[in-house]
Amino acid sequence: MSPTLTIILLITGWLAVAAAMLWGLMRISRHHSPQPQPKPQNKPDRTPANTASAH
Repeated sequence: MSPTLTIILLITGWLAVAAAMLWGLMRISRHHSPQPQPKPQNKPDRTPANTASAH
């Protein structure tokens, strides 16, 4: 095997391993990312003006 072919195979193998590791990290981080919380539907925008205040 020629030295040129050896170097090309080493670089190709390194790129394949790096791509596999990146794919695995992206998959894990996507799986463990926080899910967005749904907004409550029946919540009023502001408090009513005639509220009772107890002292």
